[in-house]
Amino acid sequence: MLWDRRRRVSERPGVALVHHELATLRAALDEVRFGVVLLDHELRAQFINRAFRRMWRLPDAKADGKPAFVALMYHGRDTRAYDVPEDQLDAYVAERVAYVKAGNAAPVDIRLANGEVVRFHCTALPAGGRMLSYTYVTDIVSHSDEMEVLIAAFDNVEQGVILFDSQFRCQFMNRAARRLWKVSDARAAGRPPFADLVNDNRVTGALGLPPDELDDFLARRIALVLAGDPTPMDMPMSDGRTIRSQCAVLPGGGRMLTFSDVTDLVRLAKEYERLAITDGLTGLFNRRHFLARAEAEWQRFARYQRPLTLLMLDIDHFKSINDRFGHDAGDRAIMQVADACKDDRRGIDIVARLGGDEFVLLLPETDAEQAAVVAERLRARIAAGALSVGGGADVPLTVSIGVAAAALSMSGVDALVKAADDALYRAKWAGRNRVAGGHVTALVACDIAAE
Repeated sequence: MLWDRRRRVSERPGVALVHHELATLRAALDEVRFGVVLLDHELRAQFINRAFRRMWRLPDAKADGKPAFVALMYHGRDTRAYDVPEDQLDAYVAERVAYVKAGNAAPVDIRLANGEVVRFHCTALPAGGRMLSYTYVTDIVSHSDEMEVLIAAFDNVEQGVILFDSQFRCQFMNRAARRLWKVSDARAAGRPPFADLVNDNRVTGALGLPPDELDDFLARRIALVLAGDPTPMDMPMSDGRTIRSQCAVLPGGGRMLTFSDVTDLVRLAKEYERLAITDGLTGLFNRRHFLARAEAEWQRFARYQRPLTLLMLDIDHFKSINDRFGHDAGDRAIMQVADACKDDRRGIDIVARLGGDEFVLLLPETDAEQAAVVAERLRARIAAGALSVGGGADVPLTVSIGVAAAALSMSGVDALVKAADDALYRAKWAGRNRVAGGHVTALVACDIAAE
């Protein structure tokens, strides 16, 4: 009779429906690719799906025996499934059991001994039970690990690095870049747009540019990065350094900006440039650079017909100074004349040592008559200062100067130089310590009494 009552209850439509739905649910959970374990309020397994059994190599007999969760954990320990040192296994099991008892919903990544990574998640059920899910996330964690390694590497390089997405929002800024541009960690973590980061320079003062140049520079900087221009740009910093920035376009339309300290390289390049264009003894421009500058001035003269004059001078009796007092005295004579030429020039004038004791001064916006006055003033100044040759003795130091004015009839700079050289020889033949000037169409002479 009791059996008949039970059969009648089980045959009620609602109960049958529940059994059918439960069977359907179990069958569905058995087909999913992630592990599922359903625990009752005593944390005994009521259902363990096929994926979990494969994941932990759990025999069906043990799984169907409704084991306690702690037994499942010890099974993982005994099969050495966890990537945990052996002397820490018991503590690891106890920690995980406590985690499930508490119904902690925070996901946990479990590293397995075979190199796989499983993401574990615990969900508390209304009746006090638990649903546990286990999902393979090896690739995700592997990528995350790689990203952490890359971030750590980028944070420990001297070069600044900033990564932007296709919308030009900052995705990553390493430590060197944050220090360089005076960006706080919180500001960088907020993923600011590139334009905002650039305009922060108005407040931080990281760039060493005057206010009247800053706006144009920042606008040009933004335009170049938006265009993906890879051309390196050297930026002066407020601390005196020179930072070279370069932009690379990333797949997907993002940008990578790199920042390298090239202060020493720029300083060295400037020094090499200086050495390439200057005379080592006097610091004046050398012959090669003078001719390049003179060519540019000649082109301006030819286009606009503005006055242009050349002075050529050399030291009188220079060989005698060298022979009588030695090359050191000769060098000091050269430097003394060079200093006089530098002191007497305007900002637009070009002064050079052509070689030996020969010098030139190119005077833009100066006609022949004005140049003759300049030449005479320079001659008198040099003659007023004797050369000290040691032992308290001084010897006279004078120069002869030739003046030539540019003319449209001349073929170019070489013709102007030759005209000045011819005038210099005339000054020499006339007795030295004097100025002679002219070109093919005119002659201005300022003959000074011979020494």
